[in-house]
Amino acid sequence: MAPTDETGQSAQQSSASGTTPPVRPPLGGAGANGRMPRWLPRAMVLALALVAAFQLGSWAFHQLTGLLVNILIAFFLALAIEPAVSWMASRGMRRGLATFIVFIGVMIVSAGFVTLLGSVLADQIIKLIEGFPEYLDSVINWINTHFKTDLKRVDIQEGLLRSDWLRNYVQNSATGVLDVSAQVIGGLFQLLTIALFSFYFAADGPRLRRAICSVLPPARQAEALRAWEIAVNKTGGYIYSRGLMALISGVAHFVLLQALDVPYAPVLAVWVGLVSQFIPTIGTYLAGALPMLIAFTVDPWYALWVLIFVVIYQQFENYVLQPKLTSKTVDIHPAVAFGSVIAGTALLGAVGALIAIPAIATLQAFLGAYVKRYDVTDDPRVHGHRRRGEGPGLHARAKELWERRRREAERHEDRGPGQNSS
Repeated sequence: MAPTDETGQSAQQSSASGTTPPVRPPLGGAGANGRMPRWLPRAMVLALALVAAFQLGSWAFHQLTGLLVNILIAFFLALAIEPAVSWMASRGMRRGLATFIVFIGVMIVSAGFVTLLGSVLADQIIKLIEGFPEYLDSVINWINTHFKTDLKRVDIQEGLLRSDWLRNYVQNSATGVLDVSAQVIGGLFQLLTIALFSFYFAADGPRLRRAICSVLPPARQAEALRAWEIAVNKTGGYIYSRGLMALISGVAHFVLLQALDVPYAPVLAVWVGLVSQFIPTIGTYLAGALPMLIAFTVDPWYALWVLIFVVIYQQFENYVLQPKLTSKTVDIHPAVAFGSVIAGTALLGAVGALIAIPAIATLQAFLGAYVKRYDVTDDPRVHGHRRRGEGPGLHARAKELWERRRREAERHEDRGPGQNSS
């Protein structure tokens, strides 16, 4: 296109003066023809892709949380049985067969314990139901005697049978049978999942370690194998120390229950030993509730004696027995153990409470190898004592202050009233 007269004149004037007119930049960051920059669509697509990937990952994580927790439990179970499997494999047995034998043994013991405990609970529930009318009669007689009432057991039973509360409870129980069945089936499937993963982790332990080391440089491979070994030692040591304390606790409670002539003393002793040691923090009191209930059916005072013994034994275990047994296996401070249990419960619930102590013990032992430590100087202040001669004590400072005031008073008297006025 030919330039117009105005553009031609402006061009002549600019050439005559020797300067070129300034070129205005395009508005809005557009290109020469007002187009969008080439990088902007790509940036928008990349941002949308990142947001979509984050949302998809978050959704998948929430959906797979149950599976991840089951895998974590299975991994710690595999670490717990690793010493027994390795011991059997070192004597010529295949690892798969050794793992199968260990699993069969654990399953037989667990099934026998659950069966015995279920029979005990069933018998006690039947006895409670059979003796409930007599207990109700004794309560009614006590109320009639002390409050001058005229209650009868027949009237109370008819009132309960005709009450709306009982009718609603029966209806809710009937509708909740399917929910309970679904929960039982889900629990069995979860146990099967944990058992399968723990079996694979234990049976294919060397192959799993080799696969992990294959993606690490040589320097990191030694650290990974060392961390694995520490985890096996700490988890196995935790199970060993807890099993030994469970045995001691069971024997002690068996002696008490047998002395009180409480029925099913052996099964109750095994219950107290296992539950008190493998359920942290509240396990002792939860385990003591069942023997107290059964002892109460024999004599209410027996239940009080069981409660007193449980409390005393808990203190003995915390301050005498546990420090000696866990000093070489799971050597962590009681405050750290208590805090780790609380943190594990907050993160993973009951599962976190169970695996918190061996996990913290493993982490503490692994990090302890990389922390440089020095010899502590022989200073009394390390033990909380003040060094002699470092400073006057409270008695010495008070005596010095008293002497100073006495000397000032004597000086004041020596000056006299005339000197004071001047």
